Amino acid sequence: MPRRLLTLLVLSLPSAPLAAQDFSKVEVSATPVADGVYSIQGAGGNVGLVVGRDGAFLIDDQYAPLAPKIQAAVSGVTDQPVRFVLNTHWHGDHTGGNEAFAAGGSLVVAHDNVRKRMSTDQFVAAFNREVPASPGPALPVVTFNDRTSFHMGGHTVHAIHIPSAHTDGDAVVHLVEADIIHTGDIVFYGVYPVVDYSSGGSLAGMAAATERLLAMAGPDTRFIPGHGPAVVGRKQLEDYLDMLRTVHDRLETLIAEGKSLEQVLATRPTADFDADWGQGFMKPERWIEINYQGMTAD
Repeated sequence: MPRRLLTLLVLSLPSAPLAAQDFSKVEVSATPVADGVYSIQGAGGNVGLVVGRDGAFLIDDQYAPLAPKIQAAVSGVTDQPVRFVLNTHWHGDHTGGNEAFAAGGSLVVAHDNVRKRMSTDQFVAAFNREVPASPGPALPVVTFNDRTSFHMGGHTVHAIHIPSAHTDGDAVVHLVEADIIHTGDIVFYGVYPVVDYSSGGSLAGMAAATERLLAMAGPDTRFIPGHGPAVVGRKQLEDYLDMLRTVHDRLETLIAEGKSLEQVLATRPTADFDADWGQGFMKPERWIEINYQGMTAD
């Protein structure tokens, strides 16, 4: 994975205090992935941009200090106003720009649980970090339970809730005509993914969600991952699913055998995947520890 991408992934972690991050040097760029659809990358989660005849639609909006750069990237490809912002989940590297875009006239939309979590103080156990409640103007003003749809000047946009995957408020966004799916943080491509057990997520849920993404998709569907390249294809998502399933099954077996964390680590259950997935910010030992603790919490 390119060094720049690894740096951006590190910046996106909820463990790093916002004040410690220098956003002035972050470059934000928009990559076209289909007619009227772009993947915007900066620091934090990949942003989806859908441009219709009657407005623009953003999927996530990264960190608050990057809102002007995100808007500049949008303005670089369209003069249409951003009418809607949809948050794929509650983490600040996907919702930080809400307040700025709402002030500019955008309607912020998310799953019910996203507003609930943003409205109250949270604790992300994986990074031992307390996250204060978001200010009122940053909260989604329209929420949904199972799914909702938008019709944007030639684009049909389906937002679909996926329960208990990365968090308990995940939504994937299917752009029907473009044959594109924005996965949110269900997919971290090229690195081991963050599984936020303290927010209702689970490794089993991440695997089930990825399987559902593939079931929704066709042979040529492309995916904008929550973190990673601007876009990936079906084969790449199948490889990701194989990794998730295999590691989950191995951990489940070791836990059922009564193995301690130290004993599980000694077996190196991710060894055959580490070259492809374990070279980023989430080191194999830490990823095993997070999932072991989450899977044994009950």
